[in-house]
Amino acid sequence: MTMHQNPSSVELVRWAEALAGIARTGLGFTQNPYEVERYEEVLAVAADIRAHAEDDDSRLTADDFARGWMKAVGTGTLGYVTPKVAIGAIVGNDAGELLLIQRADSGSWLYPTGWADVGYSPAEVAIKEVREETGIRAEVVRPVSIIDGMRAGFSRVPLYSLVFLCRAVGGQLAHHPQECLDVGWFGSDSLPQPLARGQWAEMAFDTLATLTDRDCVGATELHALECRFDAPRDDVWRSSSRP
Repeated sequence: MTMHQNPSSVELVRWAEALAGIARTGLGFTQNPYEVERYEEVLAVAADIRAHAEDDDSRLTADDFARGWMKAVGTGTLGYVTPKVAIGAIVGNDAGELLLIQRADSGSWLYPTGWADVGYSPAEVAIKEVREETGIRAEVVRPVSIIDGMRAGFSRVPLYSLVFLCRAVGGQLAHHPQECLDVGWFGSDSLPQPLARGQWAEMAFDTLATLTDRDCVGATELHALECRFDAPRDDVWRSSSRP
């Protein structure tokens, strides 16, 4: 007899957020009261799963999740639920060091990152986040990563993470007083603690090792450069703990 493992907390969160997204999108488009009732039931089931998956100190209840999701229900196209977009920047200097910030919300260290802003391209957001959070002026070299944060396990909010390799070109270190506790340049053998969760540090330094004076910005260059992304799965919703 094949023994099946229970799904992980990461999988439960992913399933719950997917169900909640379907229900909220349905509520945003339907005007049929019967369908409204069904979508609200789906949302309640998703909230139960989401609350059961919580393994941190948030102690949010199913009602907390359901109320929060209902507040975010829109109408029509604005009600279509999609992942948020986070933009990150792996910034290197001439010494091969990595620019890191200590996040004010968690106290952990990570490369500069923030939510995408309306009116900016992804690369423009990367430059803006670096300047605002660290005081460093940077130029974008190329994209290095386009991944699903929930699938990678570092986010419990549906988001896509777009990360760019950047080169520092000026400025002085000065951390943002509200968003950061500290900022600095670090080598691979002198990383500060605690680091943000996820297997990103080795990838960041491997990426910095490819930074050369020949690198330049330009859409014509991008087709020849590698960019990490999530490979499509044959069965998106099947638990990874099951055969």
